[in-house]
Amino acid sequence: MTQLDFLVILPVTFLALWASLLLLADVLFLKGQKAILALLAAVGLAVTLGLTLTQSGAHSASAFGGMVVLDGFSNFLAALFSLIGLLGVAVAYGYNRRMGIERGEYYALILFSVSGMMLMAQATDLLMVFLALELLSIPLYVLAAFAYPRASSEEAGLKYFLLGAFATGFVVYGIALTFGATGVTSIPAIAAAVQAGTADTFLLLAGAALILAGFGFKVATVPFHMWTPDVYQGAPTSVTAFMAAGAKAAGFAALLRVFAVAFPSLAADVAPVLWALSALSMLAGNVAAIAQTDVKRMLAYSSIAQAGYILMAFVPFANEAIRPSSVAAALFYLVAYTFTSFGAWGVIMSLEKDSGESAAIADFAGLGKHNPALAVAMTVFMLSLTGLPPTLGLVGKMYLFRVVVEGGFYWLAVIGVVTSLISAFYYLRVVQTMWMKDGKPQVAKEDWLNFAIAFSALATVVLSFVPASLFDWASQAVFFTAR
Repeated sequence: MTQLDFLVILPVTFLALWASLLLLADVLFLKGQKAILALLAAVGLAVTLGLTLTQSGAHSASAFGGMVVLDGFSNFLAALFSLIGLLGVAVAYGYNRRMGIERGEYYALILFSVSGMMLMAQATDLLMVFLALELLSIPLYVLAAFAYPRASSEEAGLKYFLLGAFATGFVVYGIALTFGATGVTSIPAIAAAVQAGTADTFLLLAGAALILAGFGFKVATVPFHMWTPDVYQGAPTSVTAFMAAGAKAAGFAALLRVFAVAFPSLAADVAPVLWALSALSMLAGNVAAIAQTDVKRMLAYSSIAQAGYILMAFVPFANEAIRPSSVAAALFYLVAYTFTSFGAWGVIMSLEKDSGESAAIADFAGLGKHNPALAVAMTVFMLSLTGLPPTLGLVGKMYLFRVVVEGGFYWLAVIGVVTSLISAFYYLRVVQTMWMKDGKPQVAKEDWLNFAIAFSALATVVLSFVPASLFDWASQAVFFTAR
């Protein structure tokens, strides 16, 4: 091991150590002082973000025998994951106190999960991908059940754990078949074996299919989505907000790395499967969301549809000329979805009853009259999820549709446009309820939560007017494929 090895994983190492110290501080020094723990967690994430940004623009480098890498792709996603962690801490502090689930280990679990997400983006070996997957997932299983003894939260944690363990089995079996096909687990070495013609194509296809199935669960695409509504509804909403943005982004990070680097020669064979998964996710997610009256379940089905939109970027991977634009479009949309999703879940937290009962669409009635700032923010988020101006969601969908059309998959783009129109029905129903129906909603006044909502709303609108700089950064998120 050299100094370079540790420099490559410096942000991840710092965050994991900070999370461990946070656990010790909670037990030994800061009993009953949860506000300080939340502040320390935010400081740790801010320092991690700073370390990540200092590595931006640095020369790409691999470490630990090619197991992890520092490149534009990992750097972009590490910054995004640090921001997700900061927003996750901000929305949780007041909410957890109000719901009676203010426990110190919450923030350490958030930090451990973020460190797993960052490691996932840096992993260039399938074994490291598996370890990172477990590091990000196990804290989420605990967090989903964090509102114990509330039965719905315990049920959410158990379902997420059982189905998550089952999906992890798919990933492990896929890694085993890939190793059997190529004799290696290094992602660049797998690509080299395929190019040299020494890999067993049948085993490699089977391995790729199982890895896709395993991560399809993590990002909640059809038909691996059945856990999503129950877990999103039963888990504490602060956890759901973090999970919806973070776990989805980390899952797509792994898929982008694996399928763009290790399996590019299989792209033409896998494209019809990805086409079908994307189309089914967009259709099933949006259609199912129409029937929901509970806002958490509505956004859960919406997240399935959003995964379908992001998956569109994978379909043209067989075209080498389009592949960099596809990766950039996927990363750009992940940023747009992060701000939009966190903001929408934050508004739901503001309206959620102290008993933990989730908000119904009818609970938004009168919000425009009694709290216009919150109603304006929710309107922005609903417009962004639909893909309407002036929001970052519109720009993100335009980039996704463009790469699909350039790849010649016109019908998939048509399905994307049609399902976006379908989604307008249930998204704009929330807007119509806020502004056109009478009611007197009870809104929680929490400073950190309000800051997270305002920040997300401003980012969603302001970045939509200057998207070029963000897309340029995403375009520079190139893969380092040195062996």
